[in-house]
Amino acid sequence: MTIASKKSLRGLLRDTTALAATEFALVFPILLSVGLMGMELANRAIIQMQLNQLAVHIADNASRIGDQSMLQDRRIYERDIQELFYGAELQAGEGLNLYGRGRVILSSLEVVPGTDEDQYIHWQRCMGTKNHPSSYGEEGDGLNNAFPGMGPAGEEVIAFNDEAVMFVELAYDYDPLIGNPYGFPTQIVSTASFTVRDDRDLSQIYQLNPDDPDEIADCETFGTTSFSDPLTATSSGSSSSTSSTSSTGSSTSGSSGGSTSTGSTSTSTSTGSTTSTSGGGTSTGSTTSTSTTSST
Repeated sequence: MTIASKKSLRGLLRDTTALAATEFALVFPILLSVGLMGMELANRAIIQMQLNQLAVHIADNASRIGDQSMLQDRRIYERDIQELFYGAELQAGEGLNLYGRGRVILSSLEVVPGTDEDQYIHWQRCMGTKNHPSSYGEEGDGLNNAFPGMGPAGEEVIAFNDEAVMFVELAYDYDPLIGNPYGFPTQIVSTASFTVRDDRDLSQIYQLNPDDPDEIADCETFGTTSFSDPLTATSSGSSSSTSSTSSTGSSTSGSSGGSTSTGSTSTSTSTGSTTSTSGGGTSTGSTTSTSTTSST
């Protein structure tokens, strides 16, 4: 190495100009990665909170629907189910695209007729384009086999004689803001349950007009409600990972289709009281709600 080269090298080592810019260039990729991860986590937390509230909203309203005859137990109709699902779609808003990216499964958990406490799923109604079978049972489960109830193992909710529990399972394909370079779960599943408030006719779901029957939200079909606009997107399919969260505890909700239902989140099964207000009247009833959180 020549003397001139050695002097140039020593001068380069002593040079401190643009040091801050060099350090920033080295640190910037790390700062960008951390910032994007924080933004993604915040967005996912907001979406998950909205889905938790929607699950509670659907289960709560499902426990209230039906006619209000004073001469017989309250009947529910297929139109009530359609309106219930449509109300959830309105509550979710266009941005969430609930039925384009998700699936809502509503189950009526009851006691097997002629038994004291044997559980079974009397009926089940579904809405949405996502292909997601229920994780906790299908219609008819419990009639010919032992059925502990609905919910995660060890945290199942059960119904009592002459009562029913509305159990909701909501599965949704989360769309990340920046793709999924961090490997976060892209499927969110929320569950919630409420005990039916009033004396309900548990024999069946009726048609309001048998000569012009309403559409049945059958679990073998995939789509949206009969009141909805055409979907703006379709489901991206089943994901390989699952995150399950639910809201539990006391809830306050209006019984109109555009009402908002909120509840505190928890990771245990609990029972509580619910107060609803509609048209200036107030009614109270017992509720049962369950929640789980899992991510793989």
